[in-house]
Amino acid sequence: MIDDARSLDEAVERVAGAGVQITGRSSVSGGCIANGARLDLSNGGRLFVKRATTLPGAMFDAEARGLAALRCDDGPRVPRALAVGATGRESFILMEWIDTGRPGPGFHERFGRELARMHRSLSGDRYGFESDNFIGSTEQPNTWSDSWCGFFASQRIGFQARLARDRGRIDSRLSGSIDTIVNRMDSLLVEPDHPALLHGDLWSGNYLCDESGTPVLIDPAVYYGHPEADLAMTELFGGFPPAFYRAYRDETPLQPGYPERRDLYNLYHMLNHLNIFGGSYLGSVRSIVSRYV
Repeated sequence: MIDDARSLDEAVERVAGAGVQITGRSSVSGGCIANGARLDLSNGGRLFVKRATTLPGAMFDAEARGLAALRCDDGPRVPRALAVGATGRESFILMEWIDTGRPGPGFHERFGRELARMHRSLSGDRYGFESDNFIGSTEQPNTWSDSWCGFFASQRIGFQARLARDRGRIDSRLSGSIDTIVNRMDSLLVEPDHPALLHGDLWSGNYLCDESGTPVLIDPAVYYGHPEADLAMTELFGGFPPAFYRAYRDETPLQPGYPERRDLYNLYHMLNHLNIFGGSYLGSVRSIVSRYV
């Protein structure tokens, strides 16, 4: 992958071949923190680019590393990151273009099965990741830990709660309740059979169906953790179709008590939404916290 491109035109030429130029650009909807576009090339090819002027360049570096880490033979398809670079105040990531289709009858069953296989195949021996990355536009620390409960307490809930306090998003009473949860995490969560590489931000906006009906993962926030954390995120905003969950459980049975832990995993994402988008998520944070104090 090219990681030192000084301009988008240079990156395209180095990826697609000498003399290849951009002949057309079409905006792609869906992103809320970066602008996406399809690039039509003079050789007939297509590429996808995300660009941003208000985000740290390290965000696209982290996305490229995350995409590469998620690729495995029996998991969902993952687009190839081809180049990252910066020009002036703008940073960008260049990826392969994926033609999308409509999910067919067996799509979500296949997606659930392949996600379970990915969680099983991409295993590690500690929790965290080789580098910090981002969840949305928020930094996500990934310092290695031997304990899932300890990792989730300090680097997920604890970290987001500190951000919320520093930004004035939560008051001292709510902050104290979250501290209580952090201190009780060993009794609220369970250790998994093994650390699994997670997508990390797996909601309905972060997967695609390609033209052949294959599930495709995009926009990761990867780290090694408990697979339950990925599953919980899929249920946060309305959930995936039931076939997805049946197929996942058929492939990898869940540990007892998952429904009682699900909202605690999603407290991380609600705190992150509170930190990024503001007070409209405060009620959801309070509701989850009240369940576990």
